[in-house]
Amino acid sequence: MEFFRIKRDIPFMRHALAFNLISLLTFLAAVFFLFTRGLHLSVEFTGGTLMEVTYAQPADLGTVRERVAQLGFTDVQVQNFGTARDVLIRLPAQKGVSSAQQSTQVMTALQALDASATMRRTEFVGPQVGDELAVDGLKALAFVVVGIMIYLALRFEWKYAVAAIVANLHDVIIILGFFAFFQWEFSLPVLAAVLAVLGYSVNESVVIFDRIRENFRRYRKMNTTEIINNAITSTISRTIITHGCTQMMVLSMLLFGGATLHYFALALTIGILFGIYSSVFVAAAIAMWLGITREDLIKGAVAAKDIDPSDPNSGAVV
Repeated sequence: MEFFRIKRDIPFMRHALAFNLISLLTFLAAVFFLFTRGLHLSVEFTGGTLMEVTYAQPADLGTVRERVAQLGFTDVQVQNFGTARDVLIRLPAQKGVSSAQQSTQVMTALQALDASATMRRTEFVGPQVGDELAVDGLKALAFVVVGIMIYLALRFEWKYAVAAIVANLHDVIIILGFFAFFQWEFSLPVLAAVLAVLGYSVNESVVIFDRIRENFRRYRKMNTTEIINNAITSTISRTIITHGCTQMMVLSMLLFGGATLHYFALALTIGILFGIYSSVFVAAAIAMWLGITREDLIKGAVAAKDIDPSDPNSGAVV
């Protein structure tokens, strides 16, 4: 399925060095902000008070969130839990204030608005739990990276695996850099979005690498740069369809999903945009500079599989 077909190949690799220099500067800026500002971690990672409140009727999350914020609590997470009448509230830990004092203060304010508000449970999430979540999150990220590299090395060749993983880590670090620079809250949903971006971004790289492999088999007169340009150009329509449809869904979450899904959708949006960019200008360019050749993918190929439609003499055995 295609919206359009470009008849003449676009010379993407002609500007690969310039775009990769921009990528390098962006990457270094993201690393700088990560080290200097750090991530603004949510309650799941830093510890705090967890409250479950139920109402007699569906709760207005906006009103609850506003009321709790008026008490001086910052970075409060308010979301439905189970039904529309059940609300889960996460409060960050405060120096000199116990978890019991926090929950009592919040419940007093909520019951002043709606007497039907009832606290079902309250518990303190210690910082040691947050440390475990951070470690588990890093482990999950590492497992995903290793799994992607093994998959690409088996499906293609090690040069493609290195190119794809560098591009994917480029996307992840830039997402984290945005969150560090703007001090957006980094929560478990955002971590899930980062892991999703890893898989989503590698999919685009695999599509381009697949087309490169096909082109090596079909066009024997083209050099590596021309092969890559043709592969990217011929997949542009597919890229627009796939990423456009995905971004429409993510944009609906960003605009209408409320505070709970806001940063999750924001991380996905950044990941989708940079995922397209990195697959074209980072992954493909690095693979080219690593010296990918026709022989890397088609070892032992026979003439029947290596036919150039424009070359009447392409039936010779390699």
